[in-house]
Amino acid sequence: MSPTPLRRIDPSADPVRQARVDLAAVHRLAARNGFDDGIWNHFTLVVPGTTDRFLVKPHGLLMSEVTASNLVVSDFEGNIVEGRGRIERTAYCIHSQFHRMHAHAACVLHAHPRHATALTMTKPGRLLMIHQDVLQFYGRVAYDDDFFGSGSTVEEGGRMARVAGDKPILLSMSHGLTTVGRTVTEAWYDFYYFERACKYQYDAMALGQELRIVPEQIAQFTKSQGEDYRADNAALTFEAMKRELDREETDYKD
Repeated sequence: MSPTPLRRIDPSADPVRQARVDLAAVHRLAARNGFDDGIWNHFTLVVPGTTDRFLVKPHGLLMSEVTASNLVVSDFEGNIVEGRGRIERTAYCIHSQFHRMHAHAACVLHAHPRHATALTMTKPGRLLMIHQDVLQFYGRVAYDDDFFGSGSTVEEGGRMARVAGDKPILLSMSHGLTTVGRTVTEAWYDFYYFERACKYQYDAMALGQELRIVPEQIAQFTKSQGEDYRADNAALTFEAMKRELDREETDYKD
């Protein structure tokens, strides 16, 4: 017998449904941009109306296979309270602690994209202010210069969350990239453009010539100019990317 098709719901009328659609979208966008890593790495979002439950992909799915309906709901103890499947250990250990410890971390995106991860394997492992598109990250990145394993314990997840503090971006030595936001839109905008910023640096360093660092005063000024409209641009960017999904991968909403 064929499964009963899902009833289409207007996402704007159902915040939980919208949360599922948006989180499924960033999984698909990550896969399209090569930010995924097989069945590994995780994006999570606190379920609207709750403070102790979050949406996460069930272990074993590729990011390209995630849909709004196959996301599962986990509590902060790692118990699946809605959906079919199980949560991967590092997803529970890292994400539960970020959600638990930071009110601004409704959405947590953690992965190992190529260029940001390459930066974590260098000394001093810092994003340099070398281009106007990079300056939006001035003063917004926390750097974790210690490595105690893959994040497979609650203690390590808690340590990472403490290092991140109030910064929306965490770059973890020999590990990867984490961004957090009050919404999927915020977290994805930082994730996408931080990886692009790291690619600029990667490509510039490959030229083997001295890098041109933007003076700190100019970096501060340029970053402050963008603060007022970052949220609007983040929303416009995310909606544009979802329109592309709507044309080419409509099943992400299923």
